[in-house]
Amino acid sequence: MRHGLKAEKAVRQPIEGPANWTAESIFASPQWIHELNAAELDEINAAVDHARRNGCTIATLEAKDFPLPTLGKVVAEARLLLEDGPGLYLLRGIPAEGFAKDDLRFIYWGIGKHLGTAVPQSADGDVLGDVRNIGLDRIYTSNKKGHFHCDLSDVVGLFVLRPAKSGGLTQVASSVAVHNEILRTRPDLLEVLYQPFHWSWLGMQPAGRDRSFSQPIFTEWRGKFSCSFIPALIRMAQAFPEVPRLTPAQVEAMALIEAISENERFHFAMRFEPGDLQFLNNHVCIHGRTAFDDFDELDRRRHLLRLWLAMPNSRELSPARGEYWDTRSGALRGGFGHGSKPIFETTGELQS
Repeated sequence: MRHGLKAEKAVRQPIEGPANWTAESIFASPQWIHELNAAELDEINAAVDHARRNGCTIATLEAKDFPLPTLGKVVAEARLLLEDGPGLYLLRGIPAEGFAKDDLRFIYWGIGKHLGTAVPQSADGDVLGDVRNIGLDRIYTSNKKGHFHCDLSDVVGLFVLRPAKSGGLTQVASSVAVHNEILRTRPDLLEVLYQPFHWSWLGMQPAGRDRSFSQPIFTEWRGKFSCSFIPALIRMAQAFPEVPRLTPAQVEAMALIEAISENERFHFAMRFEPGDLQFLNNHVCIHGRTAFDDFDELDRRRHLLRLWLAMPNSRELSPARGEYWDTRSGALRGGFGHGSKPIFETTGELQS
């Protein structure tokens, strides 16, 4: 920039396309919901049998070991809709009650292998996580409300083994629609969201890295939008004296994202049923969960399996995301604890 000249302020426009949806419009085109038919369920059973006969375990299973000649085409369509469609996909109809828990893990891992590559969800290396109430003070290990956020992966998947006694509805909103609403109502705060925020690594930073990293909440790069929003990690970074204090405008902008996402015009709430598999693109979807009441019996409590996936067709990201993300399209990126030995079950003692 030449001396004496100010940088031009960006002129923002509404982001259009299928990822810009509201609670009403998303169900007008339900191509993102697929009900498994009898032939596809038979194919899943045959894939499990094939993998078991060949001595595969979850640790050794690859997509070729879990053949899905017909359902694989559905999964390929899901991959496209996640990246270039509404950013969500739901497979329904696996009879979860009819399978042993180990087989359900096997099925989910096998389908996930056809969709993308699992990345670890913690420094422990858990690549197949358990979302259940074990009394720990984290959203995925408690029965508390989960406020709207995005996970740190291209795609997050949830497989329902058992729903809660009551509550525990999954809530999903389009972060593209949230962006456009902020543009319409508070364009001054939209510009704040395109500027860097400091995030805590939660102590899981790679060796030699600072304990915080910097990235905007909203970015656009080469025709693709991306949202990354975990307010808890931004607030945690405020405990570090080397991190700049959040400005009043930053605090207000984050609160506005949460308020719009909570508005029933912008999110839908869905009760999971056993056997549901939900996949969300974290770059264009923001999700939460209502609080829930669980059963007293430990073997009846709400239990979901979770995958964080790097996608082979993922978008290229802005260089402003480069402190955490590998910004290349299709990169193996996201998650924590790379290099740890993979863990296929989140451990923890259930609370009675």
